[in-house]
Amino acid sequence: MVRRANSSQRDHDAKRPVGILRVCRRAVPLSLVCLPLLPAGAFAAGMPQLDFSTPLTVSQVVWGAVIFVVLYIALARVGLPRVASVLEERAGHIHRDLEGARAAKTKADADTEEALAATIAAKAEAQTAINSALEDAKKAAASQAEALNARLEARLQEAEAQIAQAHTAAMSALHQVATETASSIVTRLTGQAPQPANVESAVNAALAARAVG
Repeated sequence: MVRRANSSQRDHDAKRPVGILRVCRRAVPLSLVCLPLLPAGAFAAGMPQLDFSTPLTVSQVVWGAVIFVVLYIALARVGLPRVASVLEERAGHIHRDLEGARAAKTKADADTEEALAATIAAKAEAQTAINSALEDAKKAAASQAEALNARLEARLQEAEAQIAQAHTAAMSALHQVATETASSIVTRLTGQAPQPANVESAVNAALAARAVG
């Protein structure tokens, strides 16, 4: 609204000189008509050079009026139209410039709105792409984690099987070593070899008491 008010003020200022010239064209003839109607005493009261009772004053006034009329006609027919045409051309040029400025502003506003809409669309598209990439990354991470857990579980089960196998082998070796050791000790103490069944049961009882195997 402020820009429209400024443009209206500029148009008004551009047209103002033309109106002043038109007022001058109307005011000068009226002054010439009213000049002889003034009483002679009003001019001669304090200014003897305006005493119309003398021929010199009358001739000076007549020649002055003639010269003034000639100058006025010359100005009215030649000078003032040229000035008016120049002022009108200037006003038209200013008006065209203002119209061009308004058109440029309208185009700039449209381009700004288009750029803003494109920016908003680009941001939305970028956000969508980011969200999609995050979802894909989460899915890939979850898949990798599941595969890693599966491999770790398989290795854990394999390790547990190896530990159980080693434990079984160790217990078998321990049972055999304990049986042989017990038979050797009994033989040395008693001088007779014990019954294998008795040694086996004693070793089993001892191992069970110690919660081994």
